[in-house]
Amino acid sequence: MRPNVRTTLVIASLACLCGSASLALAQKGGAKAAPAKGAEDEIELEDTATPDKPAGEGDGEIELEEDKPVEGNLELDQQGNDLGGPTMKAGPVTRTPISWKDILVVIRKPFLKVRRVELSPFFATTMNDNMVRHNTLGLQANYYLTDVLAVGVEGQLYTHQFREPFDLVGRQARRLPTVNEYNWSGALNFHYVPVYGKFAVLDKHLLTWEVFFTAGIGAAQSSVIPRDRTYPGFDNFLIQPNVGVSMRFFLSKFLTVTMGFRDYVFIDKFEPTDRSAAMNATADQAKSNADSAFINNVMFQLGVSIWLPMSFEYTTFR
Repeated sequence: MRPNVRTTLVIASLACLCGSASLALAQKGGAKAAPAKGAEDEIELEDTATPDKPAGEGDGEIELEEDKPVEGNLELDQQGNDLGGPTMKAGPVTRTPISWKDILVVIRKPFLKVRRVELSPFFATTMNDNMVRHNTLGLQANYYLTDVLAVGVEGQLYTHQFREPFDLVGRQARRLPTVNEYNWSGALNFHYVPVYGKFAVLDKHLLTWEVFFTAGIGAAQSSVIPRDRTYPGFDNFLIQPNVGVSMRFFLSKFLTVTMGFRDYVFIDKFEPTDRSAAMNATADQAKSNADSAFINNVMFQLGVSIWLPMSFEYTTFR
């Protein structure tokens, strides 16, 4: 049976059109080539070696360019719109990480002393004299130039009492010890506070404290206690430097408690050893023949301080 010529020509024309369309799609990239068998399971990458780094090291690492700081300033309003500041050059923005170490908390001191006056009545007693004990009632006033430096004055009135060794020496050795009594003293002092801190009381309350050193110079008066009441006694005027260390506890904005030690040093004159009436007929003659000795009068002091003005205000930021 002979094929129809017209039918053959139609089939040939359709085949040519399909071939032309496939060729055009291949040239434009519209058709994707099928991957080779097994390519989706494994992809092999070539090792790259540099002069400083051998092949095979640093696989999987990505090297990025170092960030460069942005040049110029960018002014934005609250909505983030540019306010017309300088032009910024293109480039990545450098971001600095923030850690807890960058956050500093400065706690204000709970008590300020600068430009305040401290009025402190105190009690003191002798620590290193085993023959006679001196107790004093005193008052000191200090003005703080800064929070750690102050200048002030003090005054004390003394009373004395004989201790047990004074009577024992007289009964056993049949001799009375040579002693003097102190009447009064005054001094100009300077105070410096190098140590400041706080501690917890029963894990509930914080108590602030400080340690300060004192140095000053003053005057005092002593009197001879004669062995024989008929013997003329005399008084001594003493130049009396002092040094000490004390601790202060803060109870409120205007009330503190102070305790410490003070050493008053001076040269004192005592009753002369030769007590003949011819040589010591008067007090002046007895004083000229008196024996001198270097004295350290170490005293323990306990006082309460009232601060004026009674409140304070901070004038600087934290």
